[in-house]
Amino acid sequence: MIEKYQLDNGVRIVLEPIPSVRSVAIGIWVGTGSRNEDGKNNGISHFIEHMLFKGTHSRTAKEIAQTFDRIGGQVNAYTSKEYTCYYAKVLDKHIDVAIDVLSDMYFDSLLDEEEIKKEKKVVIEEISMYEDAPDDLVHDLVISSAYGSHPLGFSILGTEPILQSLTREDLMRYMHETYTPENTVIAIAGNVDSSIIKKLSAKFSGYDRKLIIPNSGKPEYSGEPIIRTKKELEQTHLCIAMPGYPLGHDHLYSLIVLNNILGGTMSSRLFQEIREERGLAYSVFSYHSAFKDTGLTVLYAGTGSDQITDVIEITHQIIEDLKMNGITEQELNDCKEQLKGNLMLSLESTNSRMSRLGKNELMLGRHLNLDEMIQLIDQVSLESVYQVSQEILGKRVGTALVTPLEEIPVNLN
Repeated sequence: MIEKYQLDNGVRIVLEPIPSVRSVAIGIWVGTGSRNEDGKNNGISHFIEHMLFKGTHSRTAKEIAQTFDRIGGQVNAYTSKEYTCYYAKVLDKHIDVAIDVLSDMYFDSLLDEEEIKKEKKVVIEEISMYEDAPDDLVHDLVISSAYGSHPLGFSILGTEPILQSLTREDLMRYMHETYTPENTVIAIAGNVDSSIIKKLSAKFSGYDRKLIIPNSGKPEYSGEPIIRTKKELEQTHLCIAMPGYPLGHDHLYSLIVLNNILGGTMSSRLFQEIREERGLAYSVFSYHSAFKDTGLTVLYAGTGSDQITDVIEITHQIIEDLKMNGITEQELNDCKEQLKGNLMLSLESTNSRMSRLGKNELMLGRHLNLDEMIQLIDQVSLESVYQVSQEILGKRVGTALVTPLEEIPVNLN
């Protein structure tokens, strides 16, 4: 049973007790990410995430790490387009330690000037590593292709010149404006009960800041039709973006079914035809990214540059067949069972449950139980999937290539 509390200052706490396990996962979720940045501070959300591990007034960076190592726990963080999450997983008897350290990082990080200089080097190496991984880079490029200059199209990591320009005052100002009570959710799943609320209240009820986040507005698909980055590679990496649905959309589960049949699983049409039948790619898949007010459906393939034209042509044929003829009853039933199986298996992980709690509260403000989610999956029909296919498939809103080719393949124009 999911329990929800709100402190007087606006901090929301979402709790799911699971007495059958011995672990607890806790996350502090902040509703800010690269979407909330601009051309002068792009990458600041991610950099702050790094800096909160670099020491507080009472703990060094090494002591933060050692604290969790000593109790066999895990601590980490990540930044996305729309939120940042700091989380830990520990044995239930060590939950007080996790709360103490995470809250210390959240409220009392030093943001030391010397540590900022060192960590900039670390993040610059992270950016370089990412740019040297074409199968990762192409996914960033396709979002930029779709959304153009809108902040949703920005890189989460930022760029080296912008990163070098950030000052300690920039970090403190950004945190003061975005790490606010109304923009903070604490999610907990595991072997705990409501008595933990008192402990969290003691840590999080004593601060009060006003949320100041620029309204970037709903993004339009208005980027460059095709972005090509030339690199000396053996393969060409391709992403094609089509429209998607935002979080909470009425037809989101129908799109999830359609995506799984298109390229979301090993039995999908893209995987079976391009990899298994033709041997044209090792990696080929599709996925859907849902944001607050928009979404993207993305197809990816990495293949030999002399085969990219064939891969594109086959992809077009699969898309057109899905649009014209829809999916089969067998595909629909198999996909529903697969989705329900994945959902139930994920509930065995306290980390997964905590992540679902935090994201749903922060992005939607509501929660569905297992029966409600299964009901939504079961309601997907051949007709609803067909309707979604007409709205989504073939309507290209962005394309990205990382390739050694001098020219863009003709059948992409």
